[in-house]
Amino acid sequence: MASHRDLPVGLANQLFRNTGSASFTEFVSSYAPDLLPRRDEVLATPIGDQVPHATTIVAATFAGGVVMAGDRRATSGNIISQRDVEKVFRADDYSCMGIAGTASTGIEMARLYRVELEHYEKLEGRTMSVAGKANRLATMIRGNLALAMQGLVVVPLFAAYDPDKDEGRIFSYDVAGGPYERERYDAIGSGSIFARGSLKKLYRDGASADDMAMTLIQALYDAADDDSATGGPDVTRKIWPIVSVIDGDGFRRLGEEQVAGYVEQMLEARLISPDGPIAPLR
Repeated sequence: MASHRDLPVGLANQLFRNTGSASFTEFVSSYAPDLLPRRDEVLATPIGDQVPHATTIVAATFAGGVVMAGDRRATSGNIISQRDVEKVFRADDYSCMGIAGTASTGIEMARLYRVELEHYEKLEGRTMSVAGKANRLATMIRGNLALAMQGLVVVPLFAAYDPDKDEGRIFSYDVAGGPYERERYDAIGSGSIFARGSLKKLYRDGASADDMAMTLIQALYDAADDDSATGGPDVTRKIWPIVSVIDGDGFRRLGEEQVAGYVEQMLEARLISPDGPIAPLR
């Protein structure tokens, strides 16, 4: 049976313009499925900790937007496999995703998801709604379930600015792709339990983007303090957390000098109070 690749050029071009679906992955799977990563193959042995894993991602809303931050460490079992891995990715002009779990699979998913949103926008002439973006990412996670059962788990955290509500929104997922909207803040990865505990005490409604960025850096430091897989700021190598802000002006990643300023301010305060800021009881 002839494939789409054997069709005359004119007919193939017509198929490219009328794919019948706004999904880029569905289009590629029908035209050239070999170009997509295999999601249905079963590994002979689960490889689990043999591949680098990304660790802790945190996100929190502020007045009119949302901030997401991630540490830079990737681990393979008890080995630090990379000290400066990037785990927070721009998805489109008003959204981003952070990854925890198998680093290579997560980076691949983030890149494909970005193309997926761009493809939809080009075909439909409009951007997808925030709920639609969250659900489309859920579908991609569900497609990775076979590999997740073999140990190649990817669990992202998705954040976006919703222009209809003029606020930031956060969605987390399970390995089967179920999207769950989170109020105010959330964290994923090996250090998430410690980061979430820190955020529970430090989060303040109505905070500015600057204050929330500092809050997330404090949370990542608390996670690194108790979780060996989470990397704290590396002052000697000048490796800082990745911090991204999304609001009505769109997505922007904070520059290294700005993040370094936050880190230096935090570390100076930690010399006096090693456990960090103390939340008031009343």
